[in-house]
Amino acid sequence: MEPQIAARIRDSFARQAMMATLGARLAEVTEGRVVIEAEAVPDLSQQHGFAHAGLIFAIGDSAAGYAALTTLPPGAEVLTVEMKINLLAPGQGLLTAEGRVLRAGRRLAVVAADVWSGRPDGTRRQVAALQGTMIPVEP
Repeated sequence: MEPQIAARIRDSFARQAMMATLGARLAEVTEGRVVIEAEAVPDLSQQHGFAHAGLIFAIGDSAAGYAALTTLPPGAEVLTVEMKINLLAPGQGLLTAEGRVLRAGRRLAVVAADVWSGRPDGTRRQVAALQGTMIPVEP
């Protein structure tokens, strides 16, 4: 992947107030794949102490959207058209969203993301699976 594409993704991510509010960080950018991490801190938990589904959805949606953006020409942006989430298990600790492109078309990109939760024993558990559609837009 060309370095300017990764730089464009990192610059766009740095401007996302929502990701900053969640304490999310961009961990990896490769063509068709983006990884975003966020800690499931108490301020982002639900009433049982687990990561709120909104946090899990937000990082999964962003990882998938940025994965789609890696396939587009300079100057293009993407917006989510629709996104489905299956919550598979409670999230705790470090959450890692791995977004990827399933198919990049001329008008739409079909994307997916898996969100994983770090466990105290060093293993990880999948907590969510997302699938959706992104549309390229001009800024």
